[in-house]
Amino acid sequence: MYESDNRVVLTLDAGGTNFVFSAIRAYGSIVEPVHRKAVADDALACLKCITEGFREVVARLPEGMTPVAISFAFPGPADYEAGVLGDLPNFPGFRGGVAMAAYLEDEFSIPVFINNDGNLFAYGEALAGTLPRINAALAEAGSPARYRNLLGITLGTGFGAGVVIDGRLLSGDNGCGGDVWLMRNTKYPDMIAEEGVSVRAVRRVYQELSGRNSDDLSPKDIFDIAEGVKDGDRKAAEGSFRELGRTAADAVANALNIVDGIVAVGGGVAGASKYILPAMVERLGSTLSTFAGGSFPCTQMKVYNLEDTAQMGEFLRDGTRTVGVQGKDLSVRYRKVKKTGVAVSRLGASGAIFHGAYAFALSQLDAKTK
Repeated sequence: MYESDNRVVLTLDAGGTNFVFSAIRAYGSIVEPVHRKAVADDALACLKCITEGFREVVARLPEGMTPVAISFAFPGPADYEAGVLGDLPNFPGFRGGVAMAAYLEDEFSIPVFINNDGNLFAYGEALAGTLPRINAALAEAGSPARYRNLLGITLGTGFGAGVVIDGRLLSGDNGCGGDVWLMRNTKYPDMIAEEGVSVRAVRRVYQELSGRNSDDLSPKDIFDIAEGVKDGDRKAAEGSFRELGRTAADAVANALNIVDGIVAVGGGVAGASKYILPAMVERLGSTLSTFAGGSFPCTQMKVYNLEDTAQMGEFLRDGTRTVGVQGKDLSVRYRKVKKTGVAVSRLGASGAIFHGAYAFALSQLDAKTK
């Protein structure tokens, strides 16, 4: 979808310290990116900085190319539908609300779409990443199963997420659709899930398990300890990522029982997926009980680790069976085993967000012309 589209969309990678501007056509960048230092303490100065960055991108476009929209992710809290950013912790100058979309629309006279990174990550993975890759593998394996829904989660500074249902991004009535970071942390019931699924969680658990100070360690450092290429407590390092996987799984299980789709995982901490995914999938295969002594899986679907060759093979195997129609010379094939899987993004978080921003803008423009 949109792989051959000739329309141009301006985009922005909005970090806390740097802004990187670009232009996309057919999912590819068509200009050398423009870099600007982020302005966090003055809202108007920030808006002017963003405007100047986009203007420079427009100046770099090949002759005859005109952008049709601006689309990018920006941190919340925000009313993304209105394009208004709220009191952002890392942007003190935004107190009271900043109508960024309206400002940029007035400057460039084209539509502006702003989302959070979890939503655009999920959208990119659904349209150009994990979902088409999994469906292509199913087709090649001869399985009739196809997946249309996706839960995308990002593991990094926080616990981001987004949901795509049948090709459409779930925003919700209040722009909160797909948010899992605020779900209950099952290990610490009075805390949010993000306290166990984040960079700070990896550091905290490593320190708890090893008894060593971890303030100066990054998740990459702790991963290198787990791999044995950096000095430290390997068992504690592995344990810190496994606990993150188990905590994430409890939130994912709740979401999967509503979304019923593939799970795509991205973000910086996802680099430790060899420890995180097995723990996550094991937890997703756990059971819940009833007062009557009954036992049920925590998800209705059997969850596979799609990064494991054996599990991927089982997932791809045709699980349909034939059942006869009672009293008639007819038969019907049905899926006896419900399946889903967890996969690591091949696009990477930045790449998926990049793709998602482009696709979201064009999908909104197309919807308005119908």
